[in-house]
Amino acid sequence: MQFGIIGSGTWATALAKILTDNGNTIHWLIRNEQLLNSIMKRRHNPKYLSAVYFNTSLLQLYTDVNEMLVNCDHVIAATPSAFIIDILQEADKKAFEGKKLISAIKGILPKDNMLLNDFLNITFEMPLSDYFTVMGPCHAEEVAAEKLSYLTFSGIDTLYAKRIADCFVTEYMNTSVNEDVIGVQFAAVLKNIYALGAGIAHGLEYGDNFLSVLIANCADEMAGFLKKAGIRNMEVGVHAEDQLTHKKSPNYAASVYLGDLLVTCYSLFSRNRTFGNMIGKGYSVSSAKLETDMVAEGYYASERIFSINKKVQADMPIAGAIYRILWENLSPREGFKQIEEVLI
Repeated sequence: MQFGIIGSGTWATALAKILTDNGNTIHWLIRNEQLLNSIMKRRHNPKYLSAVYFNTSLLQLYTDVNEMLVNCDHVIAATPSAFIIDILQEADKKAFEGKKLISAIKGILPKDNMLLNDFLNITFEMPLSDYFTVMGPCHAEEVAAEKLSYLTFSGIDTLYAKRIADCFVTEYMNTSVNEDVIGVQFAAVLKNIYALGAGIAHGLEYGDNFLSVLIANCADEMAGFLKKAGIRNMEVGVHAEDQLTHKKSPNYAASVYLGDLLVTCYSLFSRNRTFGNMIGKGYSVSSAKLETDMVAEGYYASERIFSINKKVQADMPIAGAIYRILWENLSPREGFKQIEEVLI
């Protein structure tokens, strides 16, 4: 497999490390020519995960998306959701023919509140069978430190998803596979919203006891949304044997759902938690954006899920309060007083 990577941030750099550690040549789109030259000269990304050094003989770097796409057959999209459309719209209409795309994007596209697979189908006629996702729980900083982590690869063709996943197995990375390609994307979006809420709670000086209750209720709210949206795997304690791995099939307590929610809410590496913490301490949204200098997907996701849920009609008082804090100037203190009243 010839892998291409779109993105030069923290997560893209971590995925590049995993693949090259396994001896894979990667075709990496680095749109900033100065950054591209720096990576090739100094063998690391000076802006993100700068402690990770690369074997440059395994790096083929490009500033042009079409040139990169010609040279690979598997494309990993690893940019913030707000940026991917602008990049892909530069690609030729036939550029994805015969290729597989693996989405590492944990957000909803601003264009019509779509998931990436919908945009690819409309714009490039890519069938869902050629679309896969790679989700956590997995912080890039722990990948850089080679701390044991887990990735879940999803696709309706689970046998092919397993082939892709095998390319990412290292001494510090385990992988699993499921077919819930839509559900894992929504779960990744929702956990960022709830992590932002966990950060707000921390900034407001709520304690660990409250935070545990908050996250438990977030997990329940997330499962409720996914179930209303038609996603399976929402039954707790109900398993069938996976025909591919002969392991238990996933439910909502599996790592890609509950595990990713927990680590994003608790970890100090979580940019969404950090962003929320600043909001809870009294920063404005614009000030928090400037201070963090990274995209907190949960901020944009809260508005997009609020819009999507007008159709889904799930009961989402926690996500709704977080949306109003961020977008309608509800004070964090008042918003969390409202949340307190619905927790069980």
